[in-house]
Amino acid sequence: MTKKNITVIGSINMDIVTSTNILPKMGETVLGKAFHTIPGGKGANQAVAAARLGADVSMIGCVGNDTFGKELKQHLNNQGIDVQNVEPVTETSTGTATITVFDGDNSIIVVPGANYHVTPVYIERLEKMIAESDVVLLQLEIPLETVEKAVEIASKHHATIILNPAPIQLLSKELLSKIDYITPNEHEQEMLLTSSDWTDEERKEIIKKCIVTKGAKGVSILKGNERQIPSFNVDVVDTTGAGDTFNGALAYCLSIGYELEEACHFANAAAALSVTKFGAQGGMPTLQEVEEFLQQRGEKRK
Repeated sequence: MTKKNITVIGSINMDIVTSTNILPKMGETVLGKAFHTIPGGKGANQAVAAARLGADVSMIGCVGNDTFGKELKQHLNNQGIDVQNVEPVTETSTGTATITVFDGDNSIIVVPGANYHVTPVYIERLEKMIAESDVVLLQLEIPLETVEKAVEIASKHHATIILNPAPIQLLSKELLSKIDYITPNEHEQEMLLTSSDWTDEERKEIIKKCIVTKGAKGVSILKGNERQIPSFNVDVVDTTGAGDTFNGALAYCLSIGYELEEACHFANAAAALSVTKFGAQGGMPTLQEVEEFLQQRGEKRK
């Protein structure tokens, strides 16, 4: 199958993870257990997921002109992602998520940093690139007005548009009308449909675009007659990044002509494999790994 171009427009972060056996009180210093820096950001995660499967992926985003920015840009390049439009900015630091892990739970502080320099003006400069894309994949960790501008341009040039509405926020009817597929989880779907003054007809039109990820319960396709795509039973190590893996794999499948139900089934398999390893990007599978996983279950990729 011919590789088609996927453009991911979104966030690029460094996740700073500290594990501790003692959660410090205000003003207290304790000894931690482990420390990791892990490439993250929903945009970068989804770009890596698609690239691992063999997609021709271009990333649009911003990092700081700092050590994290250089490291993350090189990391994306090493994954085979076109990073010529990942722009270092000097005014601010690279986006970070500082994560403290304690007793199996975590607390997170996100500093968007350079991600908020992905502006509508920046996107307008890249219209030619977006126009040549078969699929445009977006999330909501960059400014909403930037997402709106990107959708406007992608829709004008007839690209397939996938929006992963996370973190969820109020979205306009005009924006949602131009999107082909919306991929909320169950909580995001509820917020999406109850946070606006929709008419019944408008709500029905939005529902038709929803592919709802439900973790171990699989995926619901709400377009036409509702269909349930079951998940795969695997040994779970880390669920971080499962949704991003699903979105990247969905973009890959749609770019090469899969029917929607088949694409969701394949993306479910990729997401299942991703949770068997540590880290959002660390567990994202290659195409060969997904094919072998399906073959072990008596299935064959079409």
